[in-house]
Amino acid sequence: MGRGDTIDVPAEWREEFEAAARRTLETRVRYAFIHTCQPVLDDAPYRSFDTLEEYRNWCLQNLPSWLGYARV
Repeated sequence: MGRGDTIDVPAEWREEFEAAARRTLETRVRYAFIHTCQPVLDDAPYRSFDTLEEYRNWCLQNLPSWLGYARV
């Protein structure tokens, strides 16, 4: 597509976009984040480690690989 080309946007999508644009910034930010349960990570309010190596080892031993904290 080049400059000046138009895209047919379904009316329903346009209505949803316009409704979202009328919301306050606070409301848009609140709706922008979806809480996803993260096993093990959500089990404690915080964790601290003395070294990055300790943190990496903890991740390797405790977190499921699908969370993306494994070494590459």
